[in-house]
Amino acid sequence: MSKSKSILKIIIPLLLGVALVWYSLSQISIPKLVQYFKDADYFWIILGVIFGVLSHLSRAYRWLFMAEPLGYTPKLANSFMSVYSAYLINFTIPRAGEVARASILANYEKIPFEKGFGTIVAERVADTIMLLLIIGLAFILEFEFIFNFFASKFNPTTLIIGILILIAMASLLYTVVVKSSLKIAVKIKTFINGLVEGALSIFKMKKKWAFILHTIFIWVMYLSMFYITTFALPELENIALAAVLIGFILASFSIAATNGGIGSFPEAVVIAFALFNIDEDPSRAFGWIMWSTQTLVIIILGGISLIYLPIYNRKPESI
Repeated sequence: MSKSKSILKIIIPLLLGVALVWYSLSQISIPKLVQYFKDADYFWIILGVIFGVLSHLSRAYRWLFMAEPLGYTPKLANSFMSVYSAYLINFTIPRAGEVARASILANYEKIPFEKGFGTIVAERVADTIMLLLIIGLAFILEFEFIFNFFASKFNPTTLIIGILILIAMASLLYTVVVKSSLKIAVKIKTFINGLVEGALSIFKMKKKWAFILHTIFIWVMYLSMFYITTFALPELENIALAAVLIGFILASFSIAATNGGIGSFPEAVVIAFALFNIDEDPSRAFGWIMWSTQTLVIIILGGISLIYLPIYNRKPESI
């Protein structure tokens, strides 16, 4: 049964991605999409790519702070190449990149797999917290827009009652999960406890402030990468901050839905931008430009990393 589940975890995201690619390309003609690519201002696209590379370089450097308490001083080059290798491998099997990254570090830096994997999971906890903070920031900055949007879709009285019901249900669910011994409840508690434990472990780190600053820098680069690339299309000129934040949030979730966000990324952007009455064609074109350029960089640097890792580590004295 576990083998069947593993196969399904690989096949379902892949099939979903293929279906979403087909759907996305059925909503815009290929010649029109190609024209958007031709007319785009590649200065902004390249700048977005640079921001993306800087975020991954910062991620590689940030991980060194986590290896230090374990008694290891890995090379930045190996950490950087392991990051890009992991991103590339995630395009084949979802979440397999984290396992591959820990394996690469175990092979070339002699860090035990379980310890390396533990640090990578702790990294993900920090990233999850940052994403939640961005969602909270979007809600605070655009509260009026969000409230008005839902108020326009629902009766204000119904909306308030719905919010109260959700709060009550959340409180009830929390109580049930805490006291329940059901398998799903235990998984939820384990996940929440892991988040809390991972967050607290950051503050026990010797270079905790450097780690926190790098984490903030990584996500500022992610947001900047998304925002700066909108300048490549004239149709997205003067795009609202709310559209950027909500587009970024939905696009971030889309990456987990399919292998590397294939198919789901452009459609997530369309859904987000549609809330701000931005036409579908430029929104979809932006999604494809954003996803394809970042993916191309991952394929190139990830491929080079996988090839160069054994060469780099075969030298008596690595540069």
